[in-house]
Amino acid sequence: MRVYIDFDDVICETAKHFCCIAKELFDIDLPYQEVQFFNLKKSFDLDDDQYEELMKAGHLPQTLLAYEETPGASEIINKWVDEGHEVSIVTGRPFDSYEPSRRWLDEHGLERVPLYCVDKYGREQFTSDFTFSMTLEQLYGMTFDFAVEDSPAAFEHVLHFDNCKVAIFNRPWNVKAELPNENFVRCADWDEIDRVFRAGA
Repeated sequence: MRVYIDFDDVICETAKHFCCIAKELFDIDLPYQEVQFFNLKKSFDLDDDQYEELMKAGHLPQTLLAYEETPGASEIINKWVDEGHEVSIVTGRPFDSYEPSRRWLDEHGLERVPLYCVDKYGREQFTSDFTFSMTLEQLYGMTFDFAVEDSPAAFEHVLHFDNCKVAIFNRPWNVKAELPNENFVRCADWDEIDRVFRAGA
């Protein structure tokens, strides 16, 4: 099977770190379980300058490398790779965060899994021809049988993959989101994601 896996809040605990960063920068004390929106500008009620500062701080190399792994992620992903499945990590992180992101994956035992940076949310201000960067059009030209996502804003992207089963990792900002169709299944953790994967393999 060909597998698409998002990075933030699927493989690592990004939003929990952003809650700490918002507290440190702006003294905004928002508990992780109360992060209602994938759009952190909205969740933390930031102005444009504050949001830019938050995103810059959250994507510094030393910050990215400090993110904690989501329990079970690397173990199960490696199991899929060992079984011969073709796994790709597809992230909406900025293109210039590729190197520390790649290093994080390598340090967590995921060196065999390719990483692609895709401008999922229209944030990139430039185009590039890096081998790791990809436009949405290029992404839509790929084929996946199984996907793991957490962002309601990305539902539209995975809908482009015909007959793709999508595991939605339950997070505070997606619990009220309506799932597009029966191919989307909510999962509480990586063990449950693996069970859904096995059912479709």
